[in-house]
Amino acid sequence: MNVLLFGGTGMVGQGVLRECLLDPRVQLVETVGRTATGVQHAKLREVVHQDLWNYEAIAGKLAGFEACFFCLGVSSRGMKEEDYARVTYGITLAAAEILCRLNPRMTFIYISGRGTDSTERGRFMWARVKGKTENALLGLPCGGAYMLRPGVIQPLYGARSKTALYRFFYSMSKPLLPLMRAMFPDEILTTVQIGRAMLAIAAHGFPKKVLENKDIRAAAESYRVSS
Repeated sequence: MNVLLFGGTGMVGQGVLRECLLDPRVQLVETVGRTATGVQHAKLREVVHQDLWNYEAIAGKLAGFEACFFCLGVSSRGMKEEDYARVTYGITLAAAEILCRLNPRMTFIYISGRGTDSTERGRFMWARVKGKTENALLGLPCGGAYMLRPGVIQPLYGARSKTALYRFFYSMSKPLLPLMRAMFPDEILTTVQIGRAMLAIAAHGFPKKVLENKDIRAAAESYRVSS
């Protein structure tokens, strides 16, 4: 399986990249982003591309992939809806549209967020924009699109958020998260679980197109390297 990864330098993307590189079924992982991940691996190929709203210039590097794991995102904190939508909706759809054209059988898996508003009319700006993004992705003509809505995520194996506020939260809660995850397994996920869930879905699909925490955990538990 050849995998495209967007957002490989973010906390979730770092975890997903690790799981892809460890999986013997993955022959190639290609990251796309404004900066390289800095990871060195025989299976890894990196494409540094500045204009994330337009991919025609690198179209030749985006063909021949069975799956896309889209982990690119920004915090809505302090952003106007128009600006947040330009990044969250605009970048995601720009990538998804050309990828579906170049790889019509591709499985596209998008990291959304818990509380996303599928009606696009709710109270919270970020949830409306995420809902609009999900709805547009689900309507694209590709092999399959899946929306993952994780809540609290425990970073493992050095995965680290770019957002200072999130880094502070994870630093303060680090001793508690393993205990809380053991007590509430459907409420807290790890970066390992998210990566394995994406790989399992890319390989075998999933009964639901929109996965909440419990569904993501179930997908992760179905992950088998030998399958």
